[in-house]
Amino acid sequence: MRLKKMALTLVFLLMVSTILSACGSGGTKTGNTSEGEGNGSNGGDKDFRVAMVTDTGGVNDKSFNQGAWEGLQKFAKDHDLKIGSEVKYLESQDATDYEPNLNQLIHHNYDLVFGIGYKMADAVKTIAQQNPDAKLAIIDSVVTNDNGEMLPNVASITFKEQQGSFLVGVAAGIMTKTNKVGFIGGVKSAVISRFEYGFMAGVKAVNPDAVIYSQYAASFADAAKGEQIANTMYSKGADIIFAAAGATGNGVFTEAKNRTKNGDKVWVIGVDRDQYEEGLPENVTLTSMVKHVDTAVYDVSKKTMNGNFPGGKHVLLGLKEDGVGIAPHKENLSDEALEKIKAYKEKIINGDIQVPGTKEEWEQYKTNQ
Repeated sequence: MRLKKMALTLVFLLMVSTILSACGSGGTKTGNTSEGEGNGSNGGDKDFRVAMVTDTGGVNDKSFNQGAWEGLQKFAKDHDLKIGSEVKYLESQDATDYEPNLNQLIHHNYDLVFGIGYKMADAVKTIAQQNPDAKLAIIDSVVTNDNGEMLPNVASITFKEQQGSFLVGVAAGIMTKTNKVGFIGGVKSAVISRFEYGFMAGVKAVNPDAVIYSQYAASFADAAKGEQIANTMYSKGADIIFAAAGATGNGVFTEAKNRTKNGDKVWVIGVDRDQYEEGLPENVTLTSMVKHVDTAVYDVSKKTMNGNFPGGKHVLLGLKEDGVGIAPHKENLSDEALEKIKAYKEKIINGDIQVPGTKEEWEQYKTNQ
């Protein structure tokens, strides 16, 4: 009889334990979301997953891709998300990696996937059309279908690079001692042209007689080519070079530091993020044209997590929106340069100056000066 009572007691305790365990589980898991929570659409961060695919420059390009990843890392920290699982990146070694990388992240149930760079536009378009329920975003391009209509599951984010580049052009035009400056671009495109023509307009606005050398490296990942082009420009007398070339620009810093070590003081203007540290220990970074890819990635991620994914929209960011600007490190700029930069920034924001971003606009701009 005692054995029977003990058996009944054990059965009862087991049942109670099972019930209590079920009550504390938080609901049944379905895929990567808890039942009733959705993919972040309830405004909370639980179970929200976001990732990005780099272009061929890699995540440590010290420029564009790195800036985007820093934005996602901050987003992860602020919302208690795990790096490597809930927030991650995939690097592309070649353009053929774009589609497989995007697909991999979508099939692993990431709620939002970024394609970093205009070179990924075709891949984002293809994957978005193949996966209409997926949410994607692209930096530096506007993705549309064959009829020119915005895709409803793609957020397109671009910047007015010419406006920020104008300001660093003002700095170069005032700070040059040789009256010769240079521009090095990565791959020739509409995006990099905005850097080039904005920079030239800024230089000429304050120094009409300045000579501007301009050359493209045909790569965003060739530091040796960047060093070679910089060597040529510095040898021709340029003392300031603005490099809008991703990881290729790292070679420009190398050349500038080597020359400075040998007593030939030259400067580099960084791009996309504050590249002050890239110029150390020789201190060759005059300033940087900051493009807030980190902020854009963060903001779109937060909107998506809160159920406000800007799909089918074109988000355009300039000086007015704090999408571009001058880096915080300004100690190498003269008071005159800082005053001129401030004045021109106000004129651009107020619409008194229309900064050129294309060859046609540049020709018109010169005519009006």
